[in-house]
Amino acid sequence: MNSPQDIKVAVFASGAGSNTQKILHYFKNHSRIKIALIVCNRSKAGVLDIANKETIPTLLIEKSVFEETGYVPELQSFGIHFIVLAGFLWKIPPVLIQHYPENIINIHPALLPSFGGKGMYGMAVHQAVLEAKEKESGITIHFVDEIYDNGKIIFQAACPVELDDTPESLAQKIHHLEHTHYPVEIEKLVEKAFGSLGE
Repeated sequence: MNSPQDIKVAVFASGAGSNTQKILHYFKNHSRIKIALIVCNRSKAGVLDIANKETIPTLLIEKSVFEETGYVPELQSFGIHFIVLAGFLWKIPPVLIQHYPENIINIHPALLPSFGGKGMYGMAVHQAVLEAKEKESGITIHFVDEIYDNGKIIFQAACPVELDDTPESLAQKIHHLEHTHYPVEIEKLVEKAFGSLGE
């Protein structure tokens, strides 16, 4: 049940939604922070099934409208304070960044600034890490700005890359780090930015 003092978060996702699932469970009974909306750009994405099962409202978005308006009026109608990207593959338009300065975060499946930028997501990242013969990889949580994977770094966690790792086995390690750390870091950031709202 929402109250006027709830700190409302929107999660943007494009895929199966494993990170979104963990985020929803983490905040399910939170006293102040509520996941109020799931925003998705693919009508068949698994994250929509998760949202439906958890009875979270969803917003399916189109690219041209997103680039023009950032769906800011719709987000405002839901009272959204903070935006979390969880496997969302479109670039965030300037209009949305301007309305939510320092209140949009993303998680990247590598240790930025290495292995970031356009096209660097999912298995492509893990493949690049292995080809570079890196000794470790990890996750980076960062603020979102107008350039892919460029915003100020908030948090990083690392894991070893073994000689026998494949993109799939490395992905499993990265997923574990994402699921362990992302909800906790979201909570810290939201409380820091909007904690007084919920008091």
